[in-house]
Amino acid sequence: RFRIAGCSDSDGEEMYALDGEEKWYADFINKKGVEPQPSFIDHISYVEGTYESAEANQQTCRQNLRLSAKAMK
Repeated sequence: RFRIAGCSDSDGEEMYALDGEEKWYADFINKKGVEPQPSFIDHISYVEGTYESAEANQQTCRQNLRLSAKAMK
């Protein structure tokens, strides 16, 4: 299992993958989680609240980014 999470002042990313295939990502523009899996496989779903957790992680990431920028000045 693989997870990518990160942010900038204006953008963010949170994605989960398995065996090199994207299984879930947060669509922060449309405010929902997306499970881009082909129809021919057994669908893997993430627990309810995964998107809300991704939003909270983005807030924490941006706060840490601001603190880091302030500390480096």
